[in-house]
Amino acid sequence: MKILLSNDDGVSAPGIQVLAQALRQFASVQVVAPDRDRSGSSNAMTLESPLRAQTLPNGDIVVPRGTPTDCVYLGVNMLMQPGPDIVVSGINAGANLGDDVIYSGTVAAAMEGRHLGLPALAVSLHGTEHYQTAATITSHLLRTLLVEPLRIDKILNINVPDLPLNQIKGIRVTRCGSRHPADQVIRQQDPRGRTLYWIGPLGEKSDAGPDTDFAAIEQGYVSITPLQVDMTAYRARDELNAWLTRTEVSSRW
Repeated sequence: MKILLSNDDGVSAPGIQVLAQALRQFASVQVVAPDRDRSGSSNAMTLESPLRAQTLPNGDIVVPRGTPTDCVYLGVNMLMQPGPDIVVSGINAGANLGDDVIYSGTVAAAMEGRHLGLPALAVSLHGTEHYQTAATITSHLLRTLLVEPLRIDKILNINVPDLPLNQIKGIRVTRCGSRHPADQVIRQQDPRGRTLYWIGPLGEKSDAGPDTDFAAIEQGYVSITPLQVDMTAYRARDELNAWLTRTEVSSRW
């Protein structure tokens, strides 16, 4: 198995380094990652300036000022030869649950891999301590995929409780929960009296039902939520067509 490994925390983050070490026990791994923390960058891609890539002494490739999406795009199409069989993103420092997937650079890196036609996993730890737990579980899942491929053409968003491995209760297939809208902005002044703003914390949970990723993590289970690149709301199309017909809005110009 040839794995392209990326993240949004940066090439030197403990999560990606622990995971790379674990995956290299049974796979060929090429790290292509940003040079700094790009958390919250979602699917941003650098289009207005060129990118550079630097190979570090350990063989990892770093993309200065690159986004997670940049890294996967470059890795799949140029930097990893022969190309990867699968894209893995993580281990993120902190969970990506519910609405977090909209903003997550970790999930976006996996999404870019899937968009480019490859299986893809995004792995996050609900904390910053037990990276080895998440690495062991990810390795187990990938070894299983080697034996029994999963042909659902979806991204697997994996969240792992920040617990020792022997305290993990199992794995649950989940759906994304949701949060209340975030509404906090912290206003400050810099030393020269100019106003600056900090984006505040995420909203509190609004849907943490028993089948959600929130619930699984709180109960000590690994959460796996299948995500898709196609964002079409298929069930809404009939209602939209009926509304257009009923209101004749499409013929009023």
